Amino acid sequence: MVKREIYNIRFNAMASSCNVLLVARGDSAAAELAQVAIDEVHRIERKYSRYRADSVVSRINGAAGGEWLELDEETDGLIRYAATLYEISEGRFDISTGVLRRAWDFSGRSPPRVPTCDELQGLLALTGWDKVQRDGRSLRLLQAGMELDFGGIGKEYAADRAAAALQACGLECGYVNLGGDLSVIGPQPDGAPWPIVIQDPRNSDASIAGIPVAAGGLATSGDYERFFEVDGRRYCHILDGRNGYPVQYWRSVSVLAPLASAAGSCATIAMLMGEQGLSFLESSGFAYLAQDEQGRIYRKGLH
Repeated sequence: MVKREIYNIRFNAMASSCNVLLVARGDSAAAELAQVAIDEVHRIERKYSRYRADSVVSRINGAAGGEWLELDEETDGLIRYAATLYEISEGRFDISTGVLRRAWDFSGRSPPRVPTCDELQGLLALTGWDKVQRDGRSLRLLQAGMELDFGGIGKEYAADRAAAALQACGLECGYVNLGGDLSVIGPQPDGAPWPIVIQDPRNSDASIAGIPVAAGGLATSGDYERFFEVDGRRYCHILDGRNGYPVQYWRSVSVLAPLASAAGSCATIAMLMGEQGLSFLESSGFAYLAQDEQGRIYRKGLH
């Protein structure tokens, strides 16, 4: 009988380095299982990427200011989830702020530049959840030029869906990791949790914690993945939907929740809420680890 072994299959998706870690009997079985997860991640990327002209997001944005669009069940579910996040965050988490990337460039391909207040105000006129009209599963963006951006929820959702696809194949041990956002299916074969390292936001070669995870979703939101500095101030890609400016208070927030989607949303909202984020994390009921701008660590349920 072929012994079960741990396999680590790496791939790239959603502009991130990703991997599927699983337990299988032999190379071919591991490759076949991993491909199930990889295919699901790529399916979601194709469907919701703002960079693809044939994606659902591009179709929605292209119709802005025009006709109503009938959404499929999956997309409608994500829109409803985004609406809930908007309400919970009091307007900070807003997927209708896609146009703000015209003002903020975190790609590193252009010299760092902070947009003017007038630039941001002009773009903010094209944002706002009140301009996203919904009727059942139909949706319309009220103004031409508006853009939805699923980047704030897409990666965690893909991790959950890929993990669910593996579970449907009978996998009981392993996880899906999409650029640091994990959906854990089950513990190691001996029952021990997987040791997950949380990166130091100011030193990519170091960590601030090691977190044992046996099941659920673990996601981190931080100011260190996409950012630039001007006059000694750091500007990161997490933008407050109310004013269009990057968050400042937290370096990183990691959350452990039943699903990666919930963990990622909670972590990002905490980042957006600044100093109030700690109270939000406490009220969520999830375990968390957060580091503020001074380097101080706050944690609950993660040791």
